[in-house]
Amino acid sequence: MCERFVSTTPAATLAKFFDAELPEQSLPPDHNVAPTRDVYVVGQGSAGRRIRVMHWGLVPPWATDVTGASRLINARSETVAEKPSFRSAFRRRRCIIPVDGFYEWTTVPGERRKQPMYIQSVDGLPLAFAGLHEFWRPPGASEQDAGLFSCCIITCAANEFISSIHDRMPVILARDSWDAWLDPNAQSGDLSSLLVPMELGLLRMHPVSTEVNSARNNGQHLTDEIEPTALGEIPGQGRLL
Repeated sequence: MCERFVSTTPAATLAKFFDAELPEQSLPPDHNVAPTRDVYVVGQGSAGRRIRVMHWGLVPPWATDVTGASRLINARSETVAEKPSFRSAFRRRRCIIPVDGFYEWTTVPGERRKQPMYIQSVDGLPLAFAGLHEFWRPPGASEQDAGLFSCCIITCAANEFISSIHDRMPVILARDSWDAWLDPNAQSGDLSSLLVPMELGLLRMHPVSTEVNSARNNGQHLTDEIEPTALGEIPGQGRLL
């Protein structure tokens, strides 16, 4: 699963990084992006790559409303080509979701709580998540009515680095695979080689505050490294007997 990430790189910087056209609107920096929020998405158009702002949580064209979007934030790489909610987008509407880093939670031995970890590239550059996008209009709406662009993130089995805290991770595309992934004419069978765990040695992670657990919390401090509370300790009160 990928349920939270960080998106603070300005649109203009992303446009240069991905060699893409700027979006029509800009988003504020978000250090705790949660499902159903608007996010930047890089797609391929007839004139080249373009950045759009889309709703995180896929809404298939046949949906009667948007209430199911929060359940379609991720698509599993193993079944994305067959699942009815994703298979059409996988064939023709693949995209890249740029992020600065993402959060994952790991269990704490002997405790019910989980420790959030922040994961980013070792070089500090944006990560390119493999994604899908769709366009939806309410049933009965005309072509003149505004619709909704939405997206989801594809996940795969975790590599050895991430598996120390979780069994899955987002599919993170290498730069030399962007063209193949965004090519609308690519065949599904040719894309399977891209839906794999990221190469080892390219990611780093550290523990962060449990403030990130609430989507209401935001701010740069959420990604700051912390010293996790030791088992049996309460901050400011020393160790329990």
